[in-house]
Amino acid sequence: MARSTKEEALETRSRILDAAEQVFYERGVSHTSLADVAKAADVTRGAIYWHFKNKSDLFDAMCERVRLPMEAIMEANADERVTDPLGEFIKGGVYVLKQAATDPRCRKVFDIIFNKCEFVDHNDPILMRQRECHMQGMLRMEQILTNSIARGQLPPDLNIRRACLMAHAMFSGLLADWFFSPDSFDLELEAESLLTACIHAIKTAPTLLR
Repeated sequence: MARSTKEEALETRSRILDAAEQVFYERGVSHTSLADVAKAADVTRGAIYWHFKNKSDLFDAMCERVRLPMEAIMEANADERVTDPLGEFIKGGVYVLKQAATDPRCRKVFDIIFNKCEFVDHNDPILMRQRECHMQGMLRMEQILTNSIARGQLPPDLNIRRACLMAHAMFSGLLADWFFSPDSFDLELEAESLLTACIHAIKTAPTLLR
């Protein structure tokens, strides 16, 4: 059998990821097997193992298609050379929230992460990878707040860790609440106002000072 060209291999990989996205969304992560994904993608299990080590690797690659552009924005915003860290943080956060609300792929993947992952094993590789991404996000947010203090945008005696916890809880809480009940509020419409209110609280709340 002739070997697949690079383009064909990439097309097969993309088709597998599309199928995984749909099956994870419909059945939940723990109830989906690689055989289910193979059937949905119309490929053999061997084809899946050619591209991915296991279900955890497949799940992570599926998330990366959505997560990497967003992580790139956060990483760029955390650069100490940014002249308006808080402004860029709000713009980046609004972009992520609006993408989650309006982009079909983003919406589906976020919904899987928030509502279709049934973790029962604390050592589950998928759970461990999600925790790792969570910690990376927290560190980037702490750096943005540190840069904001250096630029005079936040009080010099701000408790950065506490402020970061509050901002992260609000951001992830907005996503979790909206995916739980999308009709309860307009995430796209409210994103900028709510993130701006969060930054105002970080600037002014006495309980966030050391």
